[in-house]
Amino acid sequence: MASITNLGKVTDTPPPPPKAQGMDRKIEKRGISQRTKMIAGILGAAVIAYLSLGQMYQGRSMTVKGQRLSIAQVKTGTFEDFTPLRGRVAPLKTVFLDAVQGGRIEEILLEDGALVRVGQPIIRLSNSDLQLSVMSTESRVMEQLNAMRDQELRLEQNRLGHKRTLVDLNYNIRKLSRDLRRQKELFDKGHISQAEYEDFVDQLNYYKETREVTLESQASDEKLMASQLQFFQSKTIAMEENLAFARKSLDELNVRAPVGGKLSGFDLEIGQNITRGTRIGQIDNPDSFKLVANIDEFYLGRVDLEQPVSLDHNGITYELHVAKIYPDVKSGQFEVDLQFNDATPIGIRRGQTIQAKLTLGSANQARLIPKGNFLQETGGQWLFVMNADGTEALRRDVRLGRRNNEFVEVLEGLDPGEKVIVSSYANFDEMDRVQLSQ
Repeated sequence: MASITNLGKVTDTPPPPPKAQGMDRKIEKRGISQRTKMIAGILGAAVIAYLSLGQMYQGRSMTVKGQRLSIAQVKTGTFEDFTPLRGRVAPLKTVFLDAVQGGRIEEILLEDGALVRVGQPIIRLSNSDLQLSVMSTESRVMEQLNAMRDQELRLEQNRLGHKRTLVDLNYNIRKLSRDLRRQKELFDKGHISQAEYEDFVDQLNYYKETREVTLESQASDEKLMASQLQFFQSKTIAMEENLAFARKSLDELNVRAPVGGKLSGFDLEIGQNITRGTRIGQIDNPDSFKLVANIDEFYLGRVDLEQPVSLDHNGITYELHVAKIYPDVKSGQFEVDLQFNDATPIGIRRGQTIQAKLTLGSANQARLIPKGNFLQETGGQWLFVMNADGTEALRRDVRLGRRNNEFVEVLEGLDPGEKVIVSSYANFDEMDRVQLSQ
């Protein structure tokens, strides 16, 4: 409402406040106090710090179902230091057949698996280039041999010519010596002149001087001829050896068995061309065998020559020894050859596999745990060890020693009675704690 004052102004009068009626009064909300926020922040930081310290203390952990794990107890027992082997029967002695000369297969005389004797022909090859080369070599060798024999003949004729000349000179000297004695008697009696007598003397002296020159020439020629003959003889021997080698090369087209035995790996066809050095098969000793076995590289430093090996075959135990070690590691294994000490098992055949046992050392008392898949992840450097109530396992560094087919020797880090996880750690090998769920 408007009111009129004495001054003649019009003013607005505010309405009176409303009266409170029952529960209609408005209640104002209060915010969280600063002190409460501070206390909550301190508590949260404490919780985070506690969890962090707990994580640092406990390490990385993982929960695994206990039924999926294999748990074994550390025990004290006798450790037999051996490793099982799976050996493959192989011939004790094998001779490989390689083609000495290349050529075309004209005839196959034996089949794969046949028993052969020493020197028995196996295949016959043909090689026209080699045949022409041998014929050309024979021709050249024969020409050179004929030339050397001609030279030897001329030297011999020269020697005989000197000898014939000496025979004539000796005859003339003897004849003139007799004539000179008669001529001297006639000269002394005055029947011939001095000139005629001196002619006889000069003629005799001429023959004697000619004989000396001939002897000197003969000695020189014989010395030269001896050296030439020696050279020709050595040259002749070399040429004959070359000729024999050329003929042998031609004979090598007939492949023969170098030893007796069983022919194997022999798969050829008539008309097939093979080059020099091609492997055409092998000959095995059919009565003597050895075993070829692969061993884990873990034992490479512990396997040595002459180490004993045993195997049971048809109820009989046979003794063997390590005869050869191939140190090249392939797929985590190396190869050894095992030879029988005495008798060979009856009835074994090439390619058959036989179980054997390689003895690495003597048996002794030791702490043992069963051999398990955990070795693949840990290498024997650590294990998961169970706590007293069996609810969890903690990672622990250990030192393991020798191994056999069943057990692993414990050197340090475990006591008898403790339990460890021996199954694979593939899913939790990076954890520090494994909790077992029922």
